[in-house]
Amino acid sequence: MNALTLPDIAAQIPVHAQPLDWVGMQGIALPINLAGQRVHAHADVGVSLDDGNARGIHMSRLYLALHALEHQALSPVTLQQLLSAFLDSHQDLSQQASITLRGEVLLSRPALVSPLAGWKAYPFEVRARQDSCGFHVELQVEVAYSSTCPCSAALARQLIQQRFIEDFAGRPLDHAQLLAWLSSPQGIVATPHSQRSTATLQVRLQADSTQLPLVELINAAEQALGTAVQTAVKRADEQAFALANGQNLMFCEDAARRLHSALREQAAFSAFHLRVVHAESLHAHDAVAASAWNWR
Repeated sequence: MNALTLPDIAAQIPVHAQPLDWVGMQGIALPINLAGQRVHAHADVGVSLDDGNARGIHMSRLYLALHALEHQALSPVTLQQLLSAFLDSHQDLSQQASITLRGEVLLSRPALVSPLAGWKAYPFEVRARQDSCGFHVELQVEVAYSSTCPCSAALARQLIQQRFIEDFAGRPLDHAQLLAWLSSPQGIVATPHSQRSTATLQVRLQADSTQLPLVELINAAEQALGTAVQTAVKRADEQAFALANGQNLMFCEDAARRLHSALREQAAFSAFHLRVVHAESLHAHDAVAASAWNWR
């Protein structure tokens, strides 16, 4: 008995002939090699369907082509090769191809003072596209940090000054008594409020980029902010963190401007967009600021 030919329904002409901007799959689980480590990622992949008479694309070809990312470091070169493979497998059907990879990269971060260290997760996305305008790669990463409100700090200082006047008015200043007052709740009657904050950075790489500078992007952001959230700490580290917050008072506008300046100094980026969110501890809503350069 002759084997039956398997039906190919996708080869049928559609009832409504119409090109489609994008057809593909999302949420494909796969391992990738990024920042020197094996990362569990999810991929969205697809191509344009420019032939309106074609019923569909060959999704299995895209899926199988993704296996190439398992065995080599992720870079603009490997991404461009992958998108070229997408298009080669869809000749006469597609002229554009794209991929988005998302996951979390783990980086070991040292404590501020003590010899401790711990792991911190940074959510990221890598987006690549091949179209009539060429090849483009974008990086996105989230960086968590602490922000202490300048207004709250000023109001707290005023209350401490008022209590100092009340407690020492007309009295000679005794060094020992003053030290005891400064270390007691009676003296430091108010503290400024701080909040855990998040910066979402999106950058577009230069056309000649050969690397994905994810770690460099994270380091530049944390250095500009000065108060990245910590991992393992001792009391000396917590005190150093309190000092860093006290010396880096910032509204969301301040944080956005610091990051904008830091990203403008990075020659690897041709454009960027950033957004900071301060999850208010005073209000029930968040404070948000955004900035962009060359972003279209």
